[in-house]
Amino acid sequence: MDAELEVRPPKQQRSREAWNRVLDAGVAVLEEGGSDSFTIAAVCDRARVAPTAIYARTTSKDALFLAVYEHGVGRLRDEQAVFADDTRWAGLPPAELVRAAVAEMVGISFRHAPFLRAVVLVSAVHPEVRRRGSRYSQELGEGFVQVVLAARDVIGHPDPEAAVRSCFGTVFAASIIRVAYGPGFATPTPVDDERFVADLGETAARYLLADVVD
Repeated sequence: MDAELEVRPPKQQRSREAWNRVLDAGVAVLEEGGSDSFTIAAVCDRARVAPTAIYARTTSKDALFLAVYEHGVGRLRDEQAVFADDTRWAGLPPAELVRAAVAEMVGISFRHAPFLRAVVLVSAVHPEVRRRGSRYSQELGEGFVQVVLAARDVIGHPDPEAAVRSCFGTVFAASIIRVAYGPGFATPTPVDDERFVADLGETAARYLLADVVD
């Protein structure tokens, strides 16, 4: 990473608390106003800290943005741990497994929609955000794939893993487009979130399990 994008981590408890307020505030600013509203002044005002609290850690707005980005993504990654929780998936029939995996994945996006909307849109013009976003998306995909491949024996494709990865890409893209641009972007008759998740889950189940789903 370029030196100008580095953040000097705080060492003292009081400084760590102030920095955490800055990161929380930065996420809130993005969620409420998008990337256009993201300024050092706005973050300071929201966090109730002096600008020195930020300049002690970095001298760049872009570095602050990336630190806030990582903080926000960390919240999503905490929820992605569900894909490593074997008890969540144990005993589910194949079709229910696929639908549940889709629901968990899309649910994470919906619960963090304001934050994701801001960073997805800015990634089009910010190569570092796009690079990091790709890495985190692939990480999510690996979790999804490992869960769904528990139904490998009944996935009706010559290469079950390739089919599951393709399924993930399609479901992920659909959910991110909805988060970024709204439910009416791709269809003149948008459905509510619950129906959207159910339809995606059914689409995935029928694609992967065509021989066993009625």
